[in-house]
Amino acid sequence: MGIEASQVFRIAISGYYGFRNSGDEAVLKSILLALDECGQEAGIRIQPIVLSIDPEWTSGMYGVEAVHRMQPKEVISLLRASDGLLSGGGSLLQDATSAKTIPYYAGIIKLAQWLGKPTFIYSQGVGPVNRGWMNPLIRSAMKASRYVSVRDKESAELLDRIGVPLNRIEVVPDPVMGLPLPEQEASGADRHSHEPVAGGREPVIGISLRFWRKDRADLDRIAGALLELLGTRDVQLRFLPFHTPEDVEAAAYVIGKLGASGAGKTDIREAGDDPQRMLHEVSQCDVLLGMRLHALIYAANMKVPLLGISYDPKIDQFLGRLQLKPIGTTESLDSAAFVSHVTALIDNASGWVQSKNDIIDQLKQESRQPARQIVNYLRELKR
Repeated sequence: MGIEASQVFRIAISGYYGFRNSGDEAVLKSILLALDECGQEAGIRIQPIVLSIDPEWTSGMYGVEAVHRMQPKEVISLLRASDGLLSGGGSLLQDATSAKTIPYYAGIIKLAQWLGKPTFIYSQGVGPVNRGWMNPLIRSAMKASRYVSVRDKESAELLDRIGVPLNRIEVVPDPVMGLPLPEQEASGADRHSHEPVAGGREPVIGISLRFWRKDRADLDRIAGALLELLGTRDVQLRFLPFHTPEDVEAAAYVIGKLGASGAGKTDIREAGDDPQRMLHEVSQCDVLLGMRLHALIYAANMKVPLLGISYDPKIDQFLGRLQLKPIGTTESLDSAAFVSHVTALIDNASGWVQSKNDIIDQLKQESRQPARQIVNYLRELKR
């Protein structure tokens, strides 16, 4: 609406994008929406260009430009032509999944800085960092960035320990706390209204699993707890794969363990590649049991009572922001305690929502703070 060409900013966005992991794609979608809205409010336009492993798919999904994240010439050309680099969100600066992760993401940040571009760190989860030799690379990338935000205080404390001053770090919620439902579903967001389940309708328990232990003892324990729940209460178990095909296989494994008890009581809902469709699926559950971090974030976003299984400190950190603790871990799960908690949440969903409502609303509001800060910085460039 009359925004001049001088008020258009090309921003490169680096993250774990194009791999079709629902959580990371939700992060990207949330960032794109927040930048667009905050830009409009400030009277400027952000033109995002995403570094993706599958640029064609990313462009088609989000309607944005994209370049291949592993093609150095394309990346350098993009950064040269950009007005800055946004790195995030997600767990980009950690070495638990691979020793190559930190050098890649920090390297992209440093490359942008060497080309004279401002860099912005967007609600990242930092750590664990088990290889001390990576700390100087992280410290250098962070200290030279114009804006640094992390999604939990533990990430901020880790950065502080390696030499990034705390007064330069803003702790904000995960971007996905601000992700809205698809427009066509928004009007029906409160299907259950968090009231006691009406007669005749079985409560829907959403379940997000992933493979973690090689011996699958963690999934065996979850199956045992679900069997006890099925023996106690009439419920529907709805498995929600956030990363396909692995999570579909994990769901099928647990369903197989349920045997005849699960007949007619289980289904696997694949929402496709659009993260907002999975958000809608989560919104239709009465309770959610999640191993995946973003399954728990989706549930909190939609104010669906949730229980977390911890496999990584990031699960505990997010639950802590809601004043919750995991119901179990990949090492232990008490079936009786699980059944008791699920039953209580089914019977008093409104009480849970009431107790968490203010916290969740604040997280949702604060989730766009990085976008506001970045837009304000860019707007000042033109003054």
